[in-house]
Amino acid sequence: MSKNEHFSKLGYVLAVAGSAVGLGAIWKFPYVVGQNGGSAFVLLYILICAVVAIPVFLAELSIGKLSESDSVNAFRKLAVKNKGFWGCVGGLTMVTAALISGYYLVIIGWVYKYIVLSFGSLPANIDDSKSYFLEFLTKDALGQFIFYALAFASCIYILSRGVKSGIEKVSMVMMPALFVMLMLMLFYSFSMDGFSKAASFLLIPDFSKIGLDSFLSALGLAFFTMSLGMAVIITYSASLSNDTNLVRSTLSVVGINIIIAIIAGLVIFTFVFQFDAQPSQGVGLVFMSLPTLFGNLGFVGNILAVVFFVALSFAALTSCISIIEPFVFFLIREFGFSRAKSLTIVGSGIFVLGILCIFANIEGVGDKYMVFGKDFFTFLDFTAEKILLPLGGIGGALFAGYIIRKEALKTLFGPYMNDFAFNVWYILIRFVSPICVFGIMIKGLFF
Repeated sequence: MSKNEHFSKLGYVLAVAGSAVGLGAIWKFPYVVGQNGGSAFVLLYILICAVVAIPVFLAELSIGKLSESDSVNAFRKLAVKNKGFWGCVGGLTMVTAALISGYYLVIIGWVYKYIVLSFGSLPANIDDSKSYFLEFLTKDALGQFIFYALAFASCIYILSRGVKSGIEKVSMVMMPALFVMLMLMLFYSFSMDGFSKAASFLLIPDFSKIGLDSFLSALGLAFFTMSLGMAVIITYSASLSNDTNLVRSTLSVVGINIIIAIIAGLVIFTFVFQFDAQPSQGVGLVFMSLPTLFGNLGFVGNILAVVFFVALSFAALTSCISIIEPFVFFLIREFGFSRAKSLTIVGSGIFVLGILCIFANIEGVGDKYMVFGKDFFTFLDFTAEKILLPLGGIGGALFAGYIIRKEALKTLFGPYMNDFAFNVWYILIRFVSPICVFGIMIKGLFF
């Protein structure tokens, strides 16, 4: 692999952090936390990150770095036997990422729509805001397609530039810009009465709000926000320079992800509590509640709305390019295709998935192609987050724990971990993380 196709140390951290933050930390984290009672769920999420997600992250990183290959050939290359089976496991993570990108780009299109809306008249009340969003979602297929096509073109263009000139360069600009915009909104939130309620909601735990379903939600959120089980970490780590501190980079990514998620939560819940809205409104928290709350602040609200949705678009773009790249990287390495040809093949499939997701929500159309009683959009989201991501994570943990030689892992992580830390991590990926993921997944699906 040429030096041009390797990340710098900072570039790797910001690219993976951009993937991890994405819509997960700013869009998904607040509404899932709101649905699950606030701070106690945040603590559960952080616990699952520590016990399950970080060990799996390091396992996937080791697969990518040791193989320096795409997700399919990474498993094949490192497996001593059953190479075909393990190649399929790698392929599963790659396909999962592609499926997610199909509806992810549709949501980025919604964000672009709300950037445009923020320059004009925002909804005056929650009923008008809900009506506006639902009208756009269920009736305006053309409008959704236009913004979806814009989001799609943005991602494909960035990916066409490659690792150094595309992914790393965009991440180096967008991630700091995202942090600055969120901090500006956080400072503004300090002046609002709702901030103290938001801080209490997010930082003072009420464990009575935690139920068994919260564990599945926290697991899904951890995997989604850290890009686990979708070939991203494997693919990006294959382009990691040799002088990178692997453990410090991992902890940096996790820390950035949690910090930005909590900042975003404080900002969003400050506005929610300021105007006596409900934190448990689900996916509409960003697209239905916040525009109304911004609208009540007059011209300042318009400025804050533009800043917020631009920040959200930055986070979403850095994430989306990361989940499309694994399939592109595979076609380049496996078949020798050019990046342009690989993007054309992958992009065509994703583009069709996105269109199916748009029409899944259109009245009188989406009910014509339901899958297992769910509209196509919901089916993709449910299948990816509740089944495919956990399975991919289990596969990565078991592969690193049982298939890769322990000596190779010690050589890789030895400069960055003492023997005690390495042995704890090794036990976690062999026993604790896979059992936790499998148990939580089965409980959530069948009981």
